[in-house]
Order: sequence, then structure tokens, then C-alpha cells
Amino acid sequence: MRHPVILAAGLAGLMVVSACSEQNNADETVERAFKDVNVVDESNLSDVMLTVADPNEAVAYFSRTAGENPDRIDLQRGLAVSYVRAKRYTEASGAYAKLLKMDGVTNEDRVDYADALLRSGDWARAEEELDRVPPTYETFKRYRLEALIADSNKEWDKADSFYETAVGLTTRPAGVLNNWGYSKLTRGDFKEAERLFGNAIRQDTTLFTAKNNLILARGAQRNYQLPVIPMDQTERAQLLHTLGLAAVKQGDVNTGKGLLRDAIETHPQHFEAAVRSLNALEANVSNG
Repeated sequence: MRHPVILAAGLAGLMVVSACSEQNNADETVERAFKDVNVVDESNLSDVMLTVADPNEAVAYFSRTAGENPDRIDLQRGLAVSYVRAKRYTEASGAYAKLLKMDGVTNEDRVDYADALLRSGDWARAEEELDRVPPTYETFKRYRLEALIADSNKEWDKADSFYETAVGLTTRPAGVLNNWGYSKLTRGDFKEAERLFGNAIRQDTTLFTAKNNLILARGAQRNYQLPVIPMDQTERAQLLHTLGLAAVKQGDVNTGKGLLRDAIETHPQHFEAAVRSLNALEANVSNG
């Protein structure tokens, strides 16, 4: 007579165990789901921090999260990139040095490390890091850095080759064309420098540095006519100022003074720098 009672109790126990098991499974499922959501949210947050967030806020975020997860290479990489965005290049170099000791390092990481070293002024170590990148890894950034280092070593043929390769590996070559032109300018190849600066401006009409460098290249050839390039009134005044100083440097003082006067008259506001330059010239003439 006791069997039905025992059976019922046994079934009830199984139901309780089953219910507990189902509850545990449900809790685990929910926990996994929340974990997955947190990973997605963290990934999105990391992307935001690396693109649109204030660079120093990004540094604080990645510094904290990388400290909490010291084995996560993606967070260490985010910290290094954030330091670069914040223009804190010495700290970026240290972050990349730590990154390169972790599992999962890429050639891109090593090139980025070389870039940070270059920006912090450590050209020798930057060159050493680039030498560790296999020659089969060919990217715009790698060749741009190689060109800059070859330039600093006065290895002109190598520099030209690297610049040319870098130009062919990007859809936005204005910056590297400007660098290449400046390299030619420092070597005294003014005609080629002028051509490269012109190409840079055609690629990016807002690149004022290339416009100013173009004027320096023309002035070095005693060509004191402004080129036909896009410029607003303020830029025109600034370029006339540069051209005037270039003329003075060539010994064409009267031409330089005339260009400085044109710069002052052209500028939509008071052009203090040009006024000072002109006053200094006239004072020298009077004293002479």
C-alpha cells in the first residue's frame, strides 16, 4: 500500500529536480545572452571611442578597460591608437611596445608602432621596427614611413622609390605628394618640387601647406608670379607674403617689398606679419 505514496514522492522529487534544472538552464541562457549583448555593446563603444569620441576620453576609457582585461589585445591596441589620436606620441610608443609582446600581433601593429616612434622623434627605433616588417607586407602607410626615413638618411633614390610606391597605394595622395615635393625642395630640385606640389594641390585644393610650398619652389627659381591655383582672398595675401620673403631671400629686395605691399592690401583684415616684414625691410634700407 505504500508503493503509490513512494512513487508519488519520487515523481514529485523528479519534478522538483527537473524544475531546478530547467531554471538553472534558463538562468545560464539569460546570462549568456546578456554576456553576448555586453560584448556587442563594448565593441560598439570601442568603435565610437576610436572614431568620434574626444581622444583623451578614449585614452581614459581604454586605459581603464585594458587594465581590467590585461590579456585583451584589442583593448591594448585601442589604447595605443587613442594615444596617437590625442597626439600623445611618447605614451603611444609605450603602449605599442606593450602590445607587441602580446599574442595576436600583426604587421599593421608593428607599422603603427613605427609611426608612433617617428612622431615622438625616435627615428632610429622607427627604422628598426620597419626593418622587422616582411617586405611582402605592402601598404601605403608602410611605404610613406619608409620614404620619410630614407629622406632623413639622405638616401634619395630609395626615398623617391618609396614615395612613388606610396602614391600608387592610396586614393588620397595629396599629403605624400607634398612630402615628396618638400624632399625635392630641400635637395634643390625646385622644378620637380614645383610639379609635385602642383599635383598635391590638384588632389586636394584645401591643402594650404602644399600651396605655400609651391610658392617657395617658384620663388627659389625667381618666378614671382602667383600660380593659377584655387585660393581665397586670405590665402592669396598669405601666399604673396611668402613670395615677397622668397624674393628678399634671393636678393630681389624691391620686388619683395612690392609683393609685401600687395599682401597687405589684399588681406581682408590687418595683416600684422606682412606689415612687420615690410617695416623691417624699410628700416634696414633707411639705416643702410
